[in-house]
Amino acid sequence: MLIVGSIIGALLFYFQHSPVLGWGGISEVPLSKVVIVMILGFFLIPVGKGLDIRGWNEMFPLNGATWTLFFEEIANISYALLLRHLPAFVLGIFATIAAGFTIHYALTNPAGDIIGGWALDDPQQLKIGFIRVAFPFLAGLLLARTIKLKYIKNAFLYTGLLLILILSIPRIGGNEQPWQNGLYECFCLVVVFPFIVWLGAGGKVEGKAKQVSQFLGDISYPIYITHYPVIYLFYSWVVNNGYSFNKAWPAGLLTAIVSLALAYGLMKLYDIQLRAWLRNRFLSAKNKVALSKSL
Repeated sequence: MLIVGSIIGALLFYFQHSPVLGWGGISEVPLSKVVIVMILGFFLIPVGKGLDIRGWNEMFPLNGATWTLFFEEIANISYALLLRHLPAFVLGIFATIAAGFTIHYALTNPAGDIIGGWALDDPQQLKIGFIRVAFPFLAGLLLARTIKLKYIKNAFLYTGLLLILILSIPRIGGNEQPWQNGLYECFCLVVVFPFIVWLGAGGKVEGKAKQVSQFLGDISYPIYITHYPVIYLFYSWVVNNGYSFNKAWPAGLLTAIVSLALAYGLMKLYDIQLRAWLRNRFLSAKNKVALSKSL
């Protein structure tokens, strides 16, 4: 899906020309440069300003959302080389330190949030990226190592309501007191989200709720890694024409539907089929059984 997302980004790039936003078109960006950025995206290799063909200072200009996978890749490499060998006590120390960095940045950042991390050659952006991945990753490892699951009736309902509540309040406080939102984001990140993970892991989902949960889980990554190029297209269309919300919302709804349909089609026709072929081609029978149980 990473490869497909980069290909879609390259195919749609020349339809996203926006003089207002400063995005170059086919007459301003050589095809060879687009191909290079696309191939680098295949291998999750970030680029600096020299290959920033969009001009937004993104490390993956054709599919901006990929930047989070770059930091997740670093986290997974650190797990393979070091973190999996550490005792829970040491992981707890690291998670506490990571939480401290998160809280410090959120409370001292003039914007009062923890947004950023997508630029390769900006030290501040890299700092934000590492801060954003550090605590969630370490906290997840710590939860998996130390917390005993307890069956909780209606956990699916409770976690759903908590997520709706948190996501419906994206920000609190005004521009004059940004620390309030910084504190709120830290509370959600350090307390609420780990609690939701624990609560959900102790629940049992059956019937239609299980089917819905399975579908949402399966399609979440395909949507994430393919929707951004479509969003670029919609955004450039709105800005180039100066449309207000009243004029743009039908196209926005269509964009959401297209993104969902595209992700679903690629998941069914490409991702699932390719994963099955790779399992049959490269995994032993024992590993296949272990993988099927984990899924």
